Amino acid sequence: MTPPIIATLEKLLGGPRDNALLRFSLGTEWRKAGDPARAALYFRQAVELDPRYSAAWKGLGHALVDTGDSDGALAAWRDGIAAANARGDVQAGKEMAVFARRIEKARAQNTTADGTNVPPAGGEERP
Repeated sequence: MTPPIIATLEKLLGGPRDNALLRFSLGTEWRKAGDPARAALYFRQAVELDPRYSAAWKGLGHALVDTGDSDGALAAWRDGIAAANARGDVQAGKEMAVFARRIEKARAQNTTADGTNVPPAGGEERP
């Protein structure tokens, strides 16, 4: 069942109030509702409408992590850092840099000297 807030927001799509903020809000609500793939879709639409919307880049990165797409999350956060720096949004840039470093650090811990990934116990590679 779609939460009421999402149903209300989705009614605004395509209307005069359809903008990056609406798409960001839908991304946030879908992520809270446990649908990170749909959240990522709306966050992506938000940054397409406003490429300097640093909060949307941050949300996109989190939604992509939730879907298991650490490559996409890392790319989103890197783009978000650039957007935040362009806007002077220092705090958002710092936050996304921390999130990006966590992914990079996790990857470095799973890599041998020749650059190949070492799967953890259980045989699955970690992001």
